[in-house]
Amino acid sequence: MTGITVTFHPFDLRNASDAEHKCLNDFKNKMNREYRPDDPPIPLDEFKQKHKTMPQFIEYEAYAGWNDSNDHIIAYCEIDIYNTGVNEHLVDFIIEILPEYRRQGIGRQALSLLLPFAKKHDRRLWFSYTTDRIPESVPFFERLDGRKGLEARINQLKVSEFDRNLPVEWLKKSDKLGDEFELGYWNGAYPDDHLQEISALYEEVANDQPRDDLEMEDMKFSPELLRDFEQNMFARGDQRWTLYITDRSNKKIAGLTEVIWNPNRKMILQQGFTGVYPAYRSKGLGRWLKAEMIQKVLRERPDVEYIRTGNANSNAPMLKINIEMGFKPYIANTIWQVETDKVEKYLGTRK
Repeated sequence: MTGITVTFHPFDLRNASDAEHKCLNDFKNKMNREYRPDDPPIPLDEFKQKHKTMPQFIEYEAYAGWNDSNDHIIAYCEIDIYNTGVNEHLVDFIIEILPEYRRQGIGRQALSLLLPFAKKHDRRLWFSYTTDRIPESVPFFERLDGRKGLEARINQLKVSEFDRNLPVEWLKKSDKLGDEFELGYWNGAYPDDHLQEISALYEEVANDQPRDDLEMEDMKFSPELLRDFEQNMFARGDQRWTLYITDRSNKKIAGLTEVIWNPNRKMILQQGFTGVYPAYRSKGLGRWLKAEMIQKVLRERPDVEYIRTGNANSNAPMLKINIEMGFKPYIANTIWQVETDKVEKYLGTRK
């Protein structure tokens, strides 16, 4: 295909009109048919709320590429920074192009729009990802002389194939743990009186996970940051269940697991954060949490057909539990990192 005119315009995600959001939502649903062909389309209202309630610590620029008649989006690019006081050398970016418009220089055009933002904020390293569902995106990062930082995958469990005797066996093994620990449950937002403790758990466990070759610092999770994420999550219709375990001797949280479900995708359940403090590991708390949670899901979410979770390929302890449960590889992802000077070199703008 030749002679295509693509006009990029800035896209204000937080304040876009309904018509603009509809065009972008249509575009994203077309892309999602490649990323996750088993999923239903994202409804417009959910899509709008995701962007209108985006946490304020996220600073971004976004551009939509329109067709000749300016009535639908054929490409999209975005670059973000998180103003949280860490990883101030990084930007995250995405470039998406509809299949019929690829390999025609649109990616280069989009990259040139994003570069000034990274330069303005003095960011030296760019993060993005590829998926095995769109293999032609890999050569783009290779041309940029990008480096693979972390290889991960989305694993999926088909509920119809799940061995329902497994959680029963795990719970039998955790019987004696009840003398030392207590199980609790939250539906929805985290309670105020535990928010500081939960943010500390997030921070320690998240930073304890493998990062392989990613050039990034430890993350910070404040109570305010967690509340911002919650506001965004609940605004788009997500519902969250959290099971947690406390140490009876000091009443402190030892670990937790959470699942996220949206009525717009009744058949899919997302396994969210799971973490146990290092001091409490090797006791079987992770399996106890997982067993209790999946039994609750089986009882109370009968529409769920698939459970999904994301894991770094190098995260052996969590992969071991998930494989035992019957999770199988669903989508392979790679996080790439590219230096700003390599982006400039690629675009021919490096001085």
